[in-house]
Amino acid sequence: MILIIDFGSQFNQLIARRVRECSVYCRIEPPSMSLDEIRSLSPQGIILSGGPSSIYEKNSPKIDTGIFKLGIPILGICYGMQFMMDALGGKVQKAKRREYGFAELSVKPRQGLFKGLPKTTPCWMSHGDSLATLPKGFVISASTENTRIAATANKRKAFYGFQFHPEVEHTPKGIAMIRNFLFEVCGCEKSWTMRSFAKNAIAEIESTVAGKRVILGLSGGVDSSVAAMLINKAIGKNLTCIFVDNGLLRKDESAQLKLRLKKHLNINIRFVNAKKRFLSALAKVTDPEKKRKIIGKIFMDVFEAEAKKIKDAEFLAQGTLYPDVIESQSVFGGPSSVIKSHHNVGGLPKKMKLKLIEPLKYLFKDEVRLLGKALGLDGDLVWRQPFPGPGLAIRIIGEITSRRLSILREVDSVLLEEIRAGGYYKKLWQSFAVLLPLKSVGIMGDHRTYENIVAIRAVTSKDAMTADWARLPHKLLGKISNRIINEVRGVNRVVYDISSKPPSTIEWE
Repeated sequence: MILIIDFGSQFNQLIARRVRECSVYCRIEPPSMSLDEIRSLSPQGIILSGGPSSIYEKNSPKIDTGIFKLGIPILGICYGMQFMMDALGGKVQKAKRREYGFAELSVKPRQGLFKGLPKTTPCWMSHGDSLATLPKGFVISASTENTRIAATANKRKAFYGFQFHPEVEHTPKGIAMIRNFLFEVCGCEKSWTMRSFAKNAIAEIESTVAGKRVILGLSGGVDSSVAAMLINKAIGKNLTCIFVDNGLLRKDESAQLKLRLKKHLNINIRFVNAKKRFLSALAKVTDPEKKRKIIGKIFMDVFEAEAKKIKDAEFLAQGTLYPDVIESQSVFGGPSSVIKSHHNVGGLPKKMKLKLIEPLKYLFKDEVRLLGKALGLDGDLVWRQPFPGPGLAIRIIGEITSRRLSILREVDSVLLEEIRAGGYYKKLWQSFAVLLPLKSVGIMGDHRTYENIVAIRAVTSKDAMTADWARLPHKLLGKISNRIINEVRGVNRVVYDISSKPPSTIEWE
């Protein structure tokens, strides 16, 4: 396994992705991890991640420098390289010119982590500090026009440093560099797959639960469905799933999900109708964070009430994924900025006595789909597009009313029907409609109208950490717009969102 030390960069999860794509197991841990804890894991290699701090700043994150005496290969990336160089006697200083974006990397010589690479290759830089001098035993292995020491190596000790980020897609040969570290330097084997993950996760769940009962919030999406199957294989009848109809679902979704879940999941499921409770609490609420907090609180309250009906229930399971954790809070309390809260992240209310189980919390969506396939989950559930826990509440900008929900449901129904008919459903990460808090003038049947505007959002992505707007054919967009305006009363204008993430997020709220 590979140990990744998290110094707070929002690219950290991408390092884990790249390692896993090579079928090598990895764990992300905080820099506060002790040497004894590191030894107990017996990692074959350590990767020190990037981060927003400067090594010479007060309270910048640091790990015990004893790691450099463990005889384990180490790769430092950006801040991680600077930490290693500083700890071993090199000098880090503020760069004369900050380097951000693409740079041409000149490799010399083409061996070590650059084995098999051309003499020059694009890389992605994001740093304000640079190395002035190297520690004894290190040599320069790559440079850019702006950064003399863009990569360094001490081959004898198997220590390597990159000032650039090999984990991002903007460094096209980055995955080859990471492979060289894993297999040429660390001697790793390709032994980690979703089947092996499932085996380990099932064993861990069995050990944690120890004969007690577990409640799981089942939404019908791939995340909660895969979590349910995984836990069911570990504890069987000791799992009770609860599907909560919060009144914020798509058109006919509650009825359809009941049929689908009963058909494909041989699991004990309870269906709870809590529509009135959610909609009443959301009345006149317009702030997106307040919406999420209200929905999350009621969601937990419903579970608490159901938990009292289930004897010996001690655990609440959730299908939380890694991007949810990254966007909701700093990983392991690090300095990454919070983008938005997620209803299933952040722990449980103090009064709720259930303990939390999140078996998927360090997996990405594509990995969860592969896990679902490995567990035998039905294809319709495996490839279902992500749907947010707060449902349509965060796709209605402004106040939530029964009328506005009805309009959005009809719009959403038309959109997905056409996306499927056009063969784009599986090609897109998400496709959905947003009801705006605006109205515009229109003409229908020679009469003036003053009706709602809806925005269509369709994006492509691998893991939701970044996303690009989908270049859907104009003919398809025209048909979607025409059908919505003609078939959905209350809408006279359709717009298409052509913003990417970042700087935008996928959902509007």
